[in-house]
Amino acid sequence: MLHNLTGWHALVILAIIILVFGAAKLPALAKSLGQSVRILKDESSDSRAGDETEPHS
Repeated sequence: MLHNLTGWHALVILAIIILVFGAAKLPALAKSLGQSVRILKDESSDSRAGDETEPHS
């Protein structure tokens, strides 16, 4: 689905995001999104590390 994303599509999506959330809220939105991605990565790596340490039966 995202493999056909061109520059124009990205600009239109960005414009819609700015219209919906407003330019003043974008930094807070980006910070929140970054924190969410970081938490997801940490949890993902923790679950993978837990899988490696458990003995296989």
